[in-house]
Amino acid sequence: MEPIKFDDMNCTYAKDQPEYIPLPVRKEVNGKVTSVWKLSDEERAQIANGAKVCLCQNTFRMPLQPVNLWVAEVKEIVS
Repeated sequence: MEPIKFDDMNCTYAKDQPEYIPLPVRKEVNGKVTSVWKLSDEERAQIANGAKVCLCQNTFRMPLQPVNLWVAEVKEIVS
């Protein structure tokens, strides 16, 4: 999976931090931050065959933040 740029994004986390993958997001005033991820054909096939989606969060020993995963049609920005 790779994070992708999308029409409603307004910020990119870690764009100047080479140790991380840049993360395009939509930041909202209510504190919500949304990113969009694109699956490879191989990953899509694995999920179709029963593989699970996993999420790992780096908490840096701080409290775990709530997350939400879902599927949606999102227009990607080609750059």
